[in-house]
Amino acid sequence: MTAASHPAPTHALSTAAPGFLAADVGGTHVRVARVEASGDAAHPVRVLDYRKYRNADHPGLGAILSDFLGDGMRPAHCVVATAGYAREDGTVITANVPWPLSARQLETEVGVQHVHIVNDFEAVAHAAAQVDASGVLQLCGPDSASIGPTLVVGPGTGLGAALWIPTAHGPVVLATEAGQASLAASDALEMAILRHMLRGRSHVSVEHALSGPGLINLYTALCALEDRPALLGSPDAVTAAAIAGTDALARRALDVFCGLLGSTVGDMALLYGAHGGVYLAGGILPKIRDYLRDSTFVARYLNKGPMSEALQRIPVKVVEHGQLGVIGAASWYLGQQPR
Repeated sequence: MTAASHPAPTHALSTAAPGFLAADVGGTHVRVARVEASGDAAHPVRVLDYRKYRNADHPGLGAILSDFLGDGMRPAHCVVATAGYAREDGTVITANVPWPLSARQLETEVGVQHVHIVNDFEAVAHAAAQVDASGVLQLCGPDSASIGPTLVVGPGTGLGAALWIPTAHGPVVLATEAGQASLAASDALEMAILRHMLRGRSHVSVEHALSGPGLINLYTALCALEDRPALLGSPDAVTAAAIAGTDALARRALDVFCGLLGSTVGDMALLYGAHGGVYLAGGILPKIRDYLRDSTFVARYLNKGPMSEALQRIPVKVVEHGQLGVIGAASWYLGQQPR
């Protein structure tokens, strides 16, 4: 689940401040960095200090930001990329972040003058093209494509997606709620899983299958269909058992996950006209990147009838998430400043 951005007020932005704080808030981890403008148009953000926190170890984002800053001086500005829907008053509606978020409360609690909220995958979209080649796995398509709309998709605690669109006046990023679209099945097994998931609910979203919790949902459904107990209780456990080949249903669940991801990303690429490329950047993907490469992902991605030829021209790459969120949040912030 992603968020609409909460625009940074023009009067609050200062070109004089050399550094500011950027945070990427996910369902499991928060990544925080002190950053500054680099002056390099290709890589506009310089990371000065970076740290990763487990959400479960802290009572809220304010405590994490305060720990990161310690007793040092507070920067004037902090930009937070987060999953959820940002209201105009700076509060956030979210299903995947464990604590309430409020820009105004963070300003008071942390001692930062201005906190700005931005869509989590809108932020990643601002950074994906800046990833060093060593952090990229090419799945299909040409090495590069012409400049055009670029799709960033990421299964993590939920499923985020955003579209980077070049314009004559600089790039625009379209945030989406693609993870809340209805899940589509493509074969008999997926249809059986979908029917099982529909028991007791009227809507099965894409992220109900394509996320960390979604992988557990797939595994649990398969266990139920096979009338076997679900012995694995976390996405990491299912992933590890699938890769090691120690649990046949875990492996089947991961196979279904990869196939559904391929079909869904292919749909998104066509829906959004993403001829500039597709970047996969979710938290779960670095753990399964080799498995994904050898799975049915590419075949399912390309299985769009006559549109297969068009999809073959689009580069599809897995990028390491790492600092992408904070770099993207910082890039978004810098883009708000008057030129």
